[in-house]
Amino acid sequence: MAASKDDGRKRVAENRKARFEFRVEDDLEAGIVLTGTEVKSLRKGQANIAESYASVEGGELWLINSYIPEYPGAGPFFQHEPRRKRKLLISKRELHKLAIAIERKGMTIVPLSLYFNAKGRAKLKLAL
Repeated sequence: MAASKDDGRKRVAENRKARFEFRVEDDLEAGIVLTGTEVKSLRKGQANIAESYASVEGGELWLINSYIPEYPGAGPFFQHEPRRKRKLLISKRELHKLAIAIERKGMTIVPLSLYFNAKGRAKLKLAL
């Protein structure tokens, strides 16, 4: 999927099926911890979050099963694993709210879109 721009954001990947398969009750924006080659690959507009989900593990929020392909210009020694777990950055209050919703109500956290904001930071829009 090619990157597109709207309201100062450069969208990299979108999970279109999420709104049809799930009922979205709440959404929030989370930062994502990436390596240098992952950022370069995202800037080329290459990513897939259609089959991924977020999970609370060990008091932290993780993005699981997202695909960011290797960056070919980096060489063989500086590559990242394409389907590794990626840490998501949210406040403790939001994390606590999400953990309660998952445990008590049996909800799932799914990513809706992956984009770069106006400051150039990679962000992930999550839905509960």
